[in-house]
This record gives sequence, structure tokens and C-alpha cells, in this order.
Amino acid sequence: MQRNYVTRENSPQLLEKDLTDQIIAAAIEIHKALGPGLLESAYQLCMAHESKLRNLSFEQQVPLKVNYKGLELDGGYRLDFLYDHRVVVELKTVESVLPVHEAQLLTYLKLTSIRVGLLINFNVPLLKNGIYRRVL
Repeated sequence: MQRNYVTRENSPQLLEKDLTDQIIAAAIEIHKALGPGLLESAYQLCMAHESKLRNLSFEQQVPLKVNYKGLELDGGYRLDFLYDHRVVVELKTVESVLPVHEAQLLTYLKLTSIRVGLLINFNVPLLKNGIYRRVL
């Protein structure tokens, strides 16, 4: 019986891995310094500042219009962060990430035609347990 092992040489490359690694590193730096327990708005300000310090290209609070059969709806939707027009990032400070939070991120990806998104919940003791990476 032949077994197929995943090695570094033949493992599939994650889409936008370099950029998401940098974004995650910035979030971890913030979480190490501040920990959980602050409002989402505080983490958003810190994430913008840390992203600037790391020279990451991003937009913040990007308006998102919904188009339904030619009708453009302005429902007040906003992306927390859009990095280099390649990665959507949504920040949360919730007790636990619910399916509705993941659905929000997936819908934002669909509406923007961007394939990669990160949902980062800062309200956890260890940030790696609050990071969700989704790809369409």
C-alpha cells in the first residue's frame, strides 16, 4: 500500500499566505500587549496603527454596497479592514465566535469577490484560538 505524505515540498500553498501571516503577526503583537477585554474599537485603532508600523497596505471601514438585480442597497455595511485589495479582515470582541460571524465574513468575501478573509476575535486568552481563516 502506497501512502501519500504531505511534506513541505508538496504541500499546497495557502492563498495569500504571506499577507495573512503579516496580518496575524500584527494582531498577535497587539494581543500580547493589551490582552483581551477591550472594546472592538480599541483593537481596530491598534490594528490600524500596527499595520502602518509594518508598512502594510490597507483601508479601514470600507463601505460595502449590496447589489441585488441592479438595485444598489446601502445598508451601512463596512469592512473593518481590506488589506492590499486581497484580504478582508473582520475584528470581533465576543465571548465566542458564532456561525453568524463566520457567515458575515463569507458574505463580505462573496460581495467583494475577494477570496481570503480573516475573522479575528480578540476576546480570548490566547489569540491563536480566536483566528479564523476562510477562503472562497
